[in-house]
Amino acid sequence: MPVSVFDLFKIGIGPSSSHTVGPMIAGRQFACHLQDALGLQAVHSVTVELFGSLSATGVGHGTDKAVLLGLAGHEPDRIDPDQIAPAIADIRASGSLLLMGQHRVAFTEKEHLLFRRKSLPLHPNGMCFHALDSAGAELATREYYSVGGGFVVDAAGERVLNHAPALPGTAGHGQGLPHPFRTGAELLAQCQATGLSPAQVMAANEQHWRSSAEVRRQLMAIWQAMAGAVRRGCASTGHLPGPMHVRRRAAELQHQLSSAPEAALRDPLSMLDWVNLYAMAVNEENAAGGRVVTAPTNGAAGVIPAVLHYYVNFIQGTHKPNEDGIADFLLTAGAIGLIYKENASLSGAEVGCQGEVGVACSMAAGALAAVMGGTPEQIENAAEIGMEHNLGMTCDPVGGLVQIPCIERNAMGAIKAINAARMALRGDGQHVVSLDKVIKTMMQTGADMKSKYKETSRGGLAVNVVEC
Repeated sequence: MPVSVFDLFKIGIGPSSSHTVGPMIAGRQFACHLQDALGLQAVHSVTVELFGSLSATGVGHGTDKAVLLGLAGHEPDRIDPDQIAPAIADIRASGSLLLMGQHRVAFTEKEHLLFRRKSLPLHPNGMCFHALDSAGAELATREYYSVGGGFVVDAAGERVLNHAPALPGTAGHGQGLPHPFRTGAELLAQCQATGLSPAQVMAANEQHWRSSAEVRRQLMAIWQAMAGAVRRGCASTGHLPGPMHVRRRAAELQHQLSSAPEAALRDPLSMLDWVNLYAMAVNEENAAGGRVVTAPTNGAAGVIPAVLHYYVNFIQGTHKPNEDGIADFLLTAGAIGLIYKENASLSGAEVGCQGEVGVACSMAAGALAAVMGGTPEQIENAAEIGMEHNLGMTCDPVGGLVQIPCIERNAMGAIKAINAARMALRGDGQHVVSLDKVIKTMMQTGADMKSKYKETSRGGLAVNVVEC
């Protein structure tokens, strides 16, 4: 199935696309299967097994809650974050849940939500759902994998969609698209053959499924959701959930920057403080379970909004943002993310954080180069630089929470993206390492990386920092 820009940018809740959004989609999909195949009244209880990384860091990432919400029929892009805690409290207090919000079945977490350390064959983020009748006989079972960025596949490797129906014309890879591409080289070839920019190539492909007006509307909705996450992050104080009691810093940082604007006149790098603020605000909101945009994952949700805010506030200026520039930014980032999705991985559990913050940095670098007037070759170069200098980055969340080092890591990824774009724009687009080669290297590096460094909290900072 071809990848749309709206597959890569999805509005959902934190703290993790692979461990929260994906399992919620899988849980709801299983409940929908039971409803369609058996009728919910036949089901007496449901058992869920979480494997590999979902087992190792699932509680810290909210996987346990996400599965319950999905079985109850909730969707990550539609649920009100303020209603999550009451819904979970009701399930736990009653020892039962309403499948699809309609049929009550027995569900006690110690008995019906099981954590398995081993991994299933297809991916470290595996889940098995079982439905039982009143005699304890199994009625149905399904296996799902949350493969990163909120993408879910079944045991056959077929993609599981959320509530949205399959787009028309998506049978087979790229079938019917005006400008299909899977690699960086193919994207450049499309640009050279047509004279279009990467954003225009992506826009033409999107219009195979949606009108031009609808593409623009949805892109602006993504931008507004990103801006909303920045605003909420800047307005929130206190501490993040979890035993480490990590202090939220974005509000204080915004106050410091806003109350001393004259400092910007003395320090030419003060704009980087604002980029840090944008990224940290989003990822604090994500860590608190708030609404963010998967870009391309929740763990990396702050990078692209931070660089886009930098473009809007420091390149375009403080006047009303130019929607064309914002749309081109998101479309270019989507084109680059599509190449990673097709040829590598967006999953920290599979390739480490190079597949999350590294990919987001690459997407943001290419997008910024595009809206600053870069050629297709310079855009591809910026994306390559953005990944080349994130190769080998581990995913080692302390306490299994998307907080340390994730929040600051997003800020660093945004700064790297800005520098990568500037470096590429100073060149002519010619470079030794292509985007395709660095993506291949990233995937090979992830395969060689020990599993303890891939979202299991069994290595790296996760074992060298004592939880408070």
